[in-house]
Amino acid sequence: MNLPNRLTLGRLVLTVAFLGVVFWSFPFSNTCALILFLAASVTDFLDGRIARRHRLITDFGILMDPLADKILICSAFIVFVGREQVASWMVVIIVARELAITGLRLLAASKQVVLAAEGYGKHKTLSQIIAIIAVLVLASYPEWGAWGKWLFQAWVPTFAELAKWIAVLLTLISGALYLSRNRNLFLKDF
Repeated sequence: MNLPNRLTLGRLVLTVAFLGVVFWSFPFSNTCALILFLAASVTDFLDGRIARRHRLITDFGILMDPLADKILICSAFIVFVGREQVASWMVVIIVARELAITGLRLLAASKQVVLAAEGYGKHKTLSQIIAIIAVLVLASYPEWGAWGKWLFQAWVPTFAELAKWIAVLLTLISGALYLSRNRNLFLKDF
């Protein structure tokens, strides 16, 4: 198994660890969850870059990389609903978009068509990662003592709220554009 595929599998393992830490309350558990999510996000950045640069693209990577991304992102947002850190309607939009695009890709694959990732989708993913990190920092900084409150209390709540709205907006835009550009795949079945 090549390095990019190991990184993708590592992201799945880090997602499970992230979820375990989120649900198991202990001192600095929020900080630990933040670190695990950051590590998983770095693997997302590295696996594709390494695969393209060194021509290590595999069928496993083509399938599992976007799936691991969706599992990580959707898991975090769903957890945030349970912790009342993100509005449930926002998460419904995010998860519904991910499921719709995954369904479209499966439909395309059944017709021997490969749908590549688009620029808006990459911006959407980045905005979602930033929103998740912001929410995790918001939950974590009280664990960091007086200096954490001094550094983060004034701006992180506003930044986290703004990041959530941007993530939802880019999720809607990227989903609508992707579905619109590939509508020929599903409209001819009507």
